Amino acid sequence: MTTVTVAVVQAAAPLFDTETAVDRAEDLIRTASAEVVVLPEAFIGGYPKGQDFGITVGNRTPEGRDLFRRYFEAAIEVPGPEVARLAEVTREIGCHAVVGAVERSGGSLYCVALFFGPNGYEGLHRKLMPTAAERYLWGQGDGSTMPVISTGKARIGAAVCWENYMPLFRTAMYAKGVDLWCAPTVDDRDSWQATMRHIALEGRCFVLGATQFMRRDALPADLRGDTGPEEVLINGGSVIVSPLGEVLAGPLRDREGILTAEADLDDLARARFDFDPVGHYARPDVFTLRVNETPCVTVAAAQASTPTTSETR
Repeated sequence: MTTVTVAVVQAAAPLFDTETAVDRAEDLIRTASAEVVVLPEAFIGGYPKGQDFGITVGNRTPEGRDLFRRYFEAAIEVPGPEVARLAEVTREIGCHAVVGAVERSGGSLYCVALFFGPNGYEGLHRKLMPTAAERYLWGQGDGSTMPVISTGKARIGAAVCWENYMPLFRTAMYAKGVDLWCAPTVDDRDSWQATMRHIALEGRCFVLGATQFMRRDALPADLRGDTGPEEVLINGGSVIVSPLGEVLAGPLRDREGILTAEADLDDLARARFDFDPVGHYARPDVFTLRVNETPCVTVAAAQASTPTTSETR
């Protein structure tokens, strides 16, 4: 029997305080003491729950623009010092970690899942479709950042929050052979539990769902409003599910915490015996999926050719 110790972290970090967020991420990865650790969506960079950034249709306010400036400055660059620091942690411990973050690239922000391992930083996944008002803040990822990372024992992939509802994205990831499906999120609804169990059963993979637990005191004082600082804004629901839909740990509610489980990798074959969504249970003669994994760039500069000897005369 081959097992992997997996852990999901349920926590949040103070908004606009990147240094504290990285401190917390490092401490939580160490405390989890697992081979694979998953932290929630936008843990570094922050999830500004309840903030409207002064937006109405056709209008933006100066105050909203300045709030975005603060959010922009709290995001991290990849690669960058924060990534290097977490890479050093996973190198030291010898574990793998998937960390939700907000990436700053040029003038845009992206919601990302960062992958780390015993060799350090291993890549990122940019959320393909921000949900609802998140589109004010985050750009769209493309198909070039959908990695599946091998731990040596199992293969890790990630879907951020409502990407888990995208059936074609799920199919593309199943085709890459995901064994440990990591789902960083801020969705704390009861219905989210059905989604986590469905993906486990559909993909015949372990699902590691890490949700934030966030109180109003995670917001800066000027954004807290009149309600009490202990008001819960995001109430968790982190969970670990087996490839046959059995809940191995959680869901965790009403507090921060870390859930752990021993994932028996032999359960992958047991589950795939009667269902493989991109193998023996597929019908490629009826259904096929084309995936564009080419990086989509706005400006592509053509390289000047080197002149030949005859051209220089």
